[in-house]
Order: sequence, then structure tokens, then C-alpha cells
Amino acid sequence: MLRMTSAMEDIPPKDLRTVELDEIDRRLVRILSRDGRITNADLAAALGIAPSTAHARTRSLVERGVIRGFHASVDHRRLGRGLQAMIGVTLRGGTRHDSIIAFIDEVKQLPQVLQLFFLGGTDDFMVHIAVADSSEVRQFVVENLSTEPFVASTRTSIIFEYHRRGVAAGFR
Repeated sequence: MLRMTSAMEDIPPKDLRTVELDEIDRRLVRILSRDGRITNADLAAALGIAPSTAHARTRSLVERGVIRGFHASVDHRRLGRGLQAMIGVTLRGGTRHDSIIAFIDEVKQLPQVLQLFFLGGTDDFMVHIAVADSSEVRQFVVENLSTEPFVASTRTSIIFEYHRRGVAAGFR
């Protein structure tokens, strides 16, 4: 099994050009997106290649920025945080650049936050949180978002179900 430090996920890629992948690379990415804990031997067997080749190709995909990390899928209900919500946040105009940087720095550190998306469109951000119950959603919005001077408005949606796809459906 390959291991990576989580710090790599926060480093944006310097080269954003599309990376060319052959069929083995594409299959490798699909397999790892479904099961990031697969052993190198099992990965090699599934691809029909030598373990050393599977390891070298996986390392190459990591080095080229195609694979940015290996993640555990956590059941937040088992951790007492069974309620998830998406909160759309619109910032006030004016000192927007400073507000954006301050918002990102503050919100991404909050323990309830699973994901933070910077958007173009009606909302400036979407904040994905996991909490115990609706009172904690309210508390999160009031204490961490609505009271901030640079936040103009919030819009909260409760998540009933969440389905994750590791690779876009059209990826071949």
C-alpha cells in the first residue's frame, strides 16, 4: 500500500496542463479511486502487470499530480456527527481579496468543516459541514459565519444522502 503525507493535498499543482494517460494509467486511477488501500500486489494483478511496474506507475501518477492523496471514507454518524449540511456563503463587496483570504484561513480550520469550495456564481463559497444535530448547524452558522463582518448572507441546505464518485463518469 502506498502512503502519502496529507500536506501534498494543500499544494496546488504548478503545471495545470492535462496529463496524458495510457490505458493502464487510466485503469490504475479507476481502481485506486474505488479502493485506495489496495495492496500493490493486488493492484498489479488487477492490471495484469508486474508489481514493480504498478508501483512505478502509481508513483509517476503521484509525481505528475494526477493522484493527490489517498483518503479514508469516514462514517460521520459513528463519530456523533450524523447531520451534514452545505452552507452557501456570499461575502460583502469592498475589500474582497482580503475578505476571501481571511474567510478561507478561518473557516478551513473549523473542526466541523469537511470541505470548503471557492465558487464563481451566486455564492462565493460552499461550506460542507458535519455536526451532531440541527442545533449545531444553527450554532455553526451563527457563531462562525453570520457574525463575520465580511459575510453578507448564508443559505443552508441539509444533506439527506451523499454519494461520492472518485473519478468523473466520462473518464476512460
